[in-house]
Amino acid sequence: MPLLRPTRRVSVYKSKIHTRLSKIAPWINAARLRTLPLSISGILAGTALASSYGSVDNTIFILALFTAIGFQITSNFANDYGDGVKGTDNEDRIGPKRALQSGLLTRKVLKKGIVISILFNIILVIAVVYIAFGLENIEYILLFTVLGGLSIWAAIKYTIGNSAYGYRGLGDVFVFLFFGLLAVLGTLFLYTKNLTWSSVLPAISIGALSTGVLNLNNLRDHESDKDSNKRTLVVLMGYANGLKYHTALISIGLLSFLVYIIITFKCYFQLLPLVVFIPILVQLIKVNHTRMPSLLDPELKKLAISTFLLSLLFYLGNNIFCKFDI
Repeated sequence: MPLLRPTRRVSVYKSKIHTRLSKIAPWINAARLRTLPLSISGILAGTALASSYGSVDNTIFILALFTAIGFQITSNFANDYGDGVKGTDNEDRIGPKRALQSGLLTRKVLKKGIVISILFNIILVIAVVYIAFGLENIEYILLFTVLGGLSIWAAIKYTIGNSAYGYRGLGDVFVFLFFGLLAVLGTLFLYTKNLTWSSVLPAISIGALSTGVLNLNNLRDHESDKDSNKRTLVVLMGYANGLKYHTALISIGLLSFLVYIIITFKCYFQLLPLVVFIPILVQLIKVNHTRMPSLLDPELKKLAISTFLLSLLFYLGNNIFCKFDI
């Protein structure tokens, strides 16, 4: 009998682990981990720009990454809640099942999760602003506190409430602003307390490519969105025009990045991001030849990862391989 005790202990231990994992799994589902790489693309690009101006701060970098991830998780929780309550996430939806839709989390529990994630976001915003500006730059502190508040508001109001902007064709505008311009230029300013005109180009690039990811999502879901009265741009303009719009977004994103590299070229490692142009263009061709929305889900993932890789190679080229003379 004594020989069986270790086995029982192992069994009990495994049972406890399984119970804990079963509680965590629904939150992992609601957090949509596959969206997180895209959320930090702007931080990587902004840090790469700061490096090209000779400004490096690992503490700011880490805090900015966690803040971006926090905003994205809050947005995903809120999106899960908003679409679930409105009935947009239903059996007709093509994408993966959501936590509220599938019953993994209740409204009350998910709402509590949103509140907790907002509190974490506030703490992270305060931390990164304090580290970047100290207490002597009160005007910058106030500005970035307001921007942080707007980011939290945008994360929540995408699908929650009667005035949810994601249901009024404005999701693309907010993604371009917050994933592109604010993420890239805001991150650059945290390091340098300064902005340059040329830095707007990578911000436009990340913003356009991120909007392209949202557009693919809307192309995939356009029929169920239409039935649920979710008026995305694709619903408003139609599937065929949505494909043309997608081509425009990708073209603007790649061209902006290419122009930036040309006008700021100092080091061959700056060309590293151009490698990612190939899979993005291949993906664009495939999307334009896709007539079945259900087949777009893999392309959404590919573009999100490609955008992340573009910003990562931009970061590596500027922050590690190239040494700029300031």
